[in-house]
Amino acid sequence: MRAAGLVLGYVADRVFGDPRRWHPVSGFGKVARCAERTMYADNRSAGVAFTVLLVGSTGLLGWTADRATRSRPLLNTAVTAFATWMVLGGRSLGTEARALDRQLRRGDLAAARVQVTHLVGRDPSQLEANDIARATIESVAENTSDAVVAPLLWGAVLGPAGLLGYRAANTLDARVGHRTPRLERFGWASARLDDVLNLAPARLTALLAAAMGGNPGAALRTWRRDAHKHPSPNAGPVEAAFAGALGITLGGANVYHGVVEDRGTLGDGPAPGPADIGRTARLAARVGAGALISTVAPVVAVRIAVRARR
Repeated sequence: MRAAGLVLGYVADRVFGDPRRWHPVSGFGKVARCAERTMYADNRSAGVAFTVLLVGSTGLLGWTADRATRSRPLLNTAVTAFATWMVLGGRSLGTEARALDRQLRRGDLAAARVQVTHLVGRDPSQLEANDIARATIESVAENTSDAVVAPLLWGAVLGPAGLLGYRAANTLDARVGHRTPRLERFGWASARLDDVLNLAPARLTALLAAAMGGNPGAALRTWRRDAHKHPSPNAGPVEAAFAGALGITLGGANVYHGVVEDRGTLGDGPAPGPADIGRTARLAARVGAGALISTVAPVVAVRIAVRARR
């Protein structure tokens, strides 16, 4: 039931993408915004309570739905499929990348500077075409892990509870997990929880990028050598593996809210350009398909083994 639900949810995401209206993740974001206004205090304890309440309640909702439908296989599969569809973002990620690819190819830099804000938080006002290409590629790589591989992995391990709980944690990290004066202490728990939950998915993403990128040796070498240069323990391996697999160099200085942040240099090849966006999107799609296979196969194998023992 769990494996079938993950497969159906993955297919729904690839076919339909995110719903245009009434998206549950957007609704959760609004709840998180209200809770933040109520619970905010400039200390870690308040942030821990905020994170535990929102992630715990969302995970409990998934667990309850899973348990309530366990005796009805078709309904249980539908619950898992719906949860998977709601939390995956593979098609939307590809859509954003293709839109930027088209804009840059026709030289519409103004439109691309607006479009890239859908993917990254860096200041786009001074970005040139190659800068936007790099930002897009880095975001596609990182979000392939966050929005595709990680939900599938946690869904395989914990079912709907893992799917919803992971997405809640990842959403909170995006909302409050920033090292700004206001959020450095309050957002600490959300940021650290997201780091922990993405440790395994990020490394699975890096392995899949190496296996499916056409140059596994370069991807693994770049991951091993350069990942530590990135300030994120999870984005580093993913972006480094993508850089090696694609034969390009990622990383460098970015501007966030007027602050320059050096994220190190990942890779040996030339700086990426607009032509590399499509290659990255195709690699991300292959990584997503590989993640589905590598997470669903163990679930099926365990189920077969359990039945064989009975």
